[in-house]
Amino acid sequence: MKKMKVRNIILIVILIIIVALNAVIVYSTVSEKVDKKTTKQEEKKPDIVEEKEKRMSLVAVGDALIHSGVYYDANIGNGNYDFSHMFTDITPIIENYDLRYYNQETIIGGKNLGISNYPLFNSPDEIGSDLVKAGFNMVSLANNHALDKGETGILHSVEFWKNQGVITSGQNSSFEDRESKIKVYEQNGIKYAFIAYTDTTNGINVPYGKDYLINVYSAEQAKKDIESIKDKVDVIIVSMHWGEEYTHEPNETQKEEAKYLSSLGVNLIIGSHAHVIQPVDYVGDTLVIYSLGNFISAQWTLGLENIIGLMVGMDIVVKDDKVTFKNVDYKLLYTYCTTGYRNFKVIPFSNLNDGILNNYKSVEQEYLAIVNRKVN
Repeated sequence: MKKMKVRNIILIVILIIIVALNAVIVYSTVSEKVDKKTTKQEEKKPDIVEEKEKRMSLVAVGDALIHSGVYYDANIGNGNYDFSHMFTDITPIIENYDLRYYNQETIIGGKNLGISNYPLFNSPDEIGSDLVKAGFNMVSLANNHALDKGETGILHSVEFWKNQGVITSGQNSSFEDRESKIKVYEQNGIKYAFIAYTDTTNGINVPYGKDYLINVYSAEQAKKDIESIKDKVDVIIVSMHWGEEYTHEPNETQKEEAKYLSSLGVNLIIGSHAHVIQPVDYVGDTLVIYSLGNFISAQWTLGLENIIGLMVGMDIVVKDDKVTFKNVDYKLLYTYCTTGYRNFKVIPFSNLNDGILNNYKSVEQEYLAIVNRKVN
């Protein structure tokens, strides 16, 4: 009897040992499988891909202010004009940029209205087409001379620019046309919008009920326009015709409008109207070019400052929903002509010598100091 009890105890112990060993083996097998599964899952886990930066380049020049001296020099007879020789030094500089901006200061209102000088300008179609041939592809049409030839002039201008294959803003033939021009463009994977405004129309009233003809700036209109587009684009570019003529200092209105536009989400403000150079500065993250001065004009009698313009080049970089500006570069331009307002040519300072403009290197330093002056 005792022997049977001992035997049973031994069997129970053996069974316990066997069960324990099996448990250890099962646990080890399961753990190994879990470890392998985890390892495989970790191997399959995708790497976190850092967003690549996107960039597009932009270059901007100032006002094409076509006085009679300029268009007489371009006259080739039979009512035709050729301005192309005036810009041959500019094309090699701008052709490597994606976006190439200028302000068409004088209305292209149609030759039937008569080509005319200050105070009510009307410029030949050829100035626009020749500047497009020179390489420009983004044009501001909102300025104080837009209404110089009334509604007829604007309607001709709108139709003319519609056939040039470039981006424009500022003049419109209807409310529908105005709305359709606030749209999304794309360059190098960057979605952007371009809107042009003017603060003034030289006291010429917009025809009643036709406010669409010219983009006159107001805080309310700017807010409406920008909020309609900002969630659809990466970059917002605004052209502002603002400030006081013939002063190198931005006024308080310019500063206030720059701050307001920045608060709305505008990334780049390109300014004109002063006909002389003003500083380039930041308002928060917004790059503000207060005035590019004249690109081409016949304002020689007003002094050297009116025939020196600014060219600003840059890379606009988008990464992680943030817009920054790199390689911001300033070049000065000189409008050359000979006695009697002949042989007009826009010449970069890099192509000048003392025979063309005496002491040009000192002049260059003087004007670049204006560009670099802090405003904000």
